[in-house]
Amino acid sequence: MDIQLGDTLHMKKEHPCGSKDWLVLRVGMDFKLKCLGCGREVMLPRAKVEKNIKTVERGGAIF
Repeated sequence: MDIQLGDTLHMKKEHPCGSKDWLVLRVGMDFKLKCLGCGREVMLPRAKVEKNIKTVERGGAIF
């Protein structure tokens, strides 16, 4: 899956704050994501993130 810095990911499951949208801050074997609801930053393994992605938004376009 092609994920780039600055993409917004809409996930299947929501964060405890209620938001499902995450901003990509780092890409590699792990992703560093920032919750757009509360601002929490987390590092998650690539496989776990890619499994839970519903849509990817890049520059206003949804993939």
